[in-house]
Amino acid sequence: MSPVEIACDESGSEGENLLGGETDVFAHAGVRLSPEAAAACVREIRARIGSPAEEYKANHLLRAKHRAVLEWLLDPAGSLEGRGHVHLTDKTYFAVRAAVELLAGPGAAAAARTLHRAGPAAFGAARWEFFLTAFTSVLRLNPRRGVQTSPERFFALVDDLAATPGEAGEIVALFRGGGERVAAYRARLASDPGLVGVLDPLVPAVIHTVRHWSADGTPVALVHDEQLALTPERVLQLKATLGHRLAGVRFVDSRADARVQIADFLAGVARRIASDELNHRGDARLTGLLKSFVDTNSVWDGLNS
Repeated sequence: MSPVEIACDESGSEGENLLGGETDVFAHAGVRLSPEAAAACVREIRARIGSPAEEYKANHLLRAKHRAVLEWLLDPAGSLEGRGHVHLTDKTYFAVRAAVELLAGPGAAAAARTLHRAGPAAFGAARWEFFLTAFTSVLRLNPRRGVQTSPERFFALVDDLAATPGEAGEIVALFRGGGERVAAYRARLASDPGLVGVLDPLVPAVIHTVRHWSADGTPVALVHDEQLALTPERVLQLKATLGHRLAGVRFVDSRADARVQIADFLAGVARRIASDELNHRGDARLTGLLKSFVDTNSVWDGLNS
């Protein structure tokens, strides 16, 4: 079968810096539009907004005075009906899930959700955030900011939290047996610079994007905004993971491809809407419009349910 081209972009990418960064949500968007349809959509957005800016970004759509344009873009019966898809990642939840899967073993998704919800109250918000930041630090060989700790100090923190009564403490107690897995992971990280880290939300999001658009058996060729994190080694790993589903990956400057510009709009507004929802200042109307685009496999605890 001839592959279908899916144009992609992301918003909120800070690599493996999941906590304490500039953003708390990562969004990866893919759109299935012809170049002509995408160009027409960009022209319509420019006409409706009327800004003289040479390049439009999601922030233009997110301004209060352009609310009608944003609702038009996200309208389920509009230009992106069945043509847009967003994979969302709550970065804190992603870190919790990575901790549970690495330290307690795979197949513990329910435990991750429980721990994510119960952790702040059980351990105290500041203590819980420190623990998660220490976890992300111990999985990075050269962390450049945030908490810097050794495996020994991290597992001392595990023992401390595991002594807390209740379900959250019981789940963290399972982490005590994860020392060898952490050591093995760090060894692999040191020997294989192309290894996709367990703290990287980009590659899993790309995988879900491809799986979404290839669900009917049609292979996907990605046209992606330039992204340094998608190295040639990682593209090869994506192909190995996805097999015939991924026909190829081509990188372009978003300014040169209207399809990628639309993906940029969708990723940017999705990240902001999702972040507002996460921080209890969500807009019910915009959240409702976004839901039709959100991948049900997003690393999210509620928005896509």
